[in-house]
Amino acid sequence: MSLTLAEANRIVEGAVAKANELNIKISVAVCDAGGRLMAFNRMDGAIFGSVYGCQGKAVASAAFARPSGELAERADTPIIRGIAAAEGGHMIPSQGAVPIIRNGLVEGACGVGGGTAQQDEECARVGVTKL
Repeated sequence: MSLTLAEANRIVEGAVAKANELNIKISVAVCDAGGRLMAFNRMDGAIFGSVYGCQGKAVASAAFARPSGELAERADTPIIRGIAAAEGGHMIPSQGAVPIIRNGLVEGACGVGGGTAQQDEECARVGVTKL
């Protein structure tokens, strides 16, 4: 089963709701297993850089089937740099995204930008629980 648009939108809504609880302004992106954008939202007042950050973190999380923060320490290794370059440079190996895994298969990822790294990941995790 693949992630649907309705599911991706539910994830976005969950992440935004958590951001409202935390009183932060975020951008949130949900991508499919191939790292392509499915759903996106930028809250009023969110910094413009969060638009790119949330998408790049989601791509990294989907590509490696793990939270994007787990890639940060290895971000400058040849394998991460090589995959990022081959992918087109959109991948950001930094905390703030979590994969969407069902039945052992990666279906995509949710990435968030605009808060602290921990807040971003928390919003992403809450969003994914809405599946």
